[in-house]
Amino acid sequence: MKKYHLYGIGAALVDTEIEISDQDLSELGVEKGLMTLVDATRQQELLDKLSGHMVHASLASGGSACNSIIAAAYFGAKNYYSCKVARDEHGDFFMNDIKTAGVDADFSSEKSAGVTGKCLVLISPDAERSMNTHLGISETLSISELNEAALSDSEYFYAEGYLVTSDTGRAAAIAGRQIAERNGVKTALSFSDPGMVSFFRDGLADMLGDGVDLIFCNEAEALGWAQSESIDDAVLALKKIAKTFAITLGAKGALVFDGEQLHSIAGHKVNAIDTNGAGDMFAGAFLYAITHGQTFKRAGELASLAAAEVVSQYGPRLAGPRHRELLARMT
Repeated sequence: MKKYHLYGIGAALVDTEIEISDQDLSELGVEKGLMTLVDATRQQELLDKLSGHMVHASLASGGSACNSIIAAAYFGAKNYYSCKVARDEHGDFFMNDIKTAGVDADFSSEKSAGVTGKCLVLISPDAERSMNTHLGISETLSISELNEAALSDSEYFYAEGYLVTSDTGRAAAIAGRQIAERNGVKTALSFSDPGMVSFFRDGLADMLGDGVDLIFCNEAEALGWAQSESIDDAVLALKKIAKTFAITLGAKGALVFDGEQLHSIAGHKVNAIDTNGAGDMFAGAFLYAITHGQTFKRAGELASLAAAEVVSQYGPRLAGPRHRELLARMT
């Protein structure tokens, strides 16, 4: 029996969420609904211009894979997370947060000088999130951050597609997948954002190698990968690169392929106020479920319920006890 259910790798970001209007987005020159990489100067410029909104801001540890790994941990999975933070206040905040969630990581080694990554998440009235990310020291996440012993002793290796934007991060994801393959560890990848599919397709293909066991993506990402407007084409395209996959469809639910059958998962009607973290929660709940004896269909049902809960509140994660409440609702 493996020590860990999941081994995740991704950027370590501290999120600041701010509620703004569509007019604000336009005036700031922020592209709605996408993750945009920015330098520290641009991020500070945005923060300065939004100073009047900061009364509504909230701070949380984040990063796509981190959100998923923590969600799975709160559901009951035993997980390990590889990332890179700097020797600063935000780095301490991030590492303490994942430790509190019960996730193992490299807590003991001395951290490097630099700046821990930050993500400015702008939430518009329709609940859409537009992210402006300064990776900071996360841009130098590399093979050095991999813990081969922990990875080899895990059921799944899970990487976020955002790593494709960094040469060293992409190399780490590829090396992690190769270690997993050599040790009988299943591999999973999230496409993360439509921009990753549009602008970093070749890099994502390198991360996929000859194919992975499981892909997570939303409808826009699936259609972008298939280069088609047909969801049927997207399903066929994903079958060529993954043994199984899950396509989230927002309020419409999800499509889940278990390797043999495609399952349609119902959505849940909620008052959506913040879509930040919905896909991350879906992946975390899904990975928890399939590593705890559930079918893909059942995993999709839990993941759909959990994602609906996340979008009905501000922030990318649920409070710890809420996860057990969701599991109780599934029985």
